[in-house]
Amino acid sequence: MYEVIIIGAGSVGTPIAMSLAARGVKPLVIDSGSSVGQGNNKCAIGGIRATHSDPAKVALSLHSLKTFSNWEGVQGDDIGWFMGGYTFVAYTEEVSLSLQNMIPAQQNAGLNIKWCDPDEIMKLVPGIAREGLLGGTFSPEDGSASPMESCYAFQRHAVKEGAEFRFGETVESIEKKDHFTIRTDRGEYNAEKIINCTGSFSREVGAMIGVDLPVYPDMHEAGITEPVQRFFNPMVVDISRSPGSANYYFYQYCTGQVVFCITPDPPLPGTGTAETSVFLPQVARRMVKLYPRLANIKVRRTWRGCYPQTPDGTPIIGQAGPAGSFVAVGMCGQGFMLGPGVGEVMARLVTDQSTEEDKMVLEAMKLDREFTGVEALK
Repeated sequence: MYEVIIIGAGSVGTPIAMSLAARGVKPLVIDSGSSVGQGNNKCAIGGIRATHSDPAKVALSLHSLKTFSNWEGVQGDDIGWFMGGYTFVAYTEEVSLSLQNMIPAQQNAGLNIKWCDPDEIMKLVPGIAREGLLGGTFSPEDGSASPMESCYAFQRHAVKEGAEFRFGETVESIEKKDHFTIRTDRGEYNAEKIINCTGSFSREVGAMIGVDLPVYPDMHEAGITEPVQRFFNPMVVDISRSPGSANYYFYQYCTGQVVFCITPDPPLPGTGTAETSVFLPQVARRMVKLYPRLANIKVRRTWRGCYPQTPDGTPIIGQAGPAGSFVAVGMCGQGFMLGPGVGEVMARLVTDQSTEEDKMVLEAMKLDREFTGVEALK
């Protein structure tokens, strides 16, 4: 009998296991993949920001940033952390006003962020298109890291503290009587508590215990260039819309490659992972127009992953279904950056040690909510 079984060893399940193990709980983590991070985690581009419009997300991400930024110094693993910051640029009055109006609430939530005039943005991103530039926000403590190096590092630390991982096992059923019985295609396991962290498949797993989770994945593509000498530091985000896309973003990884992604508009529902011929011309056109210095860098490869979306762009975290059943799902493409923060909140919740801040986060992200509106910087 396990105290806790976590289903899913990705961006969220692995740091939850790490946080639980650090509190003396030795969870079992079950995943159908061959190792940690084989779902959407390995498709993430690596950005880590606390720059959100939702105070609950800011709180989670500030905890995550602390974990990522201190990891090598405390644990000794190089996870590719680089504190380059995030800049959201504005080329229209609408975007400019929207970004500036968010700043007071972001600062009240503890985010280090400021508004930059066009000259300051030009210094942050040398060579960015000057015509029409109205300025932008800059949050210097945001950054980036390797999703796979991080996930493996978190697993190693969790195992060291007593967590157990079983790979290559697909959960087929979950039954609750006096305790939970999880049956996979390879065995049967019992636990007092379970946590659903299955990303794009969380709705199917939730249904096994009668929980309807409104999580609907859609497909996003990303790409990476050849490595070049560093020529800018922050993640650059343009939230303006263009035919076929809602926003796009790019940054230079610690080893020199430029990594980039775009948000399709309208969304593309599904769980397909085959890249398309549409993505690269679409994103390249927007990126080069914004930042002409990218024009002659060669693209090495592209790939496609999934964003497990909720109707309002905010994750679902907390107790859901029978007593002892918990969820941490619907990360909307932000599981990597939110993961360590979610891990801390969930570990305290499961062990009855929630803080006042945790309660604020859990209230904002509970399953029993209206799902109205959309988080502005999702």
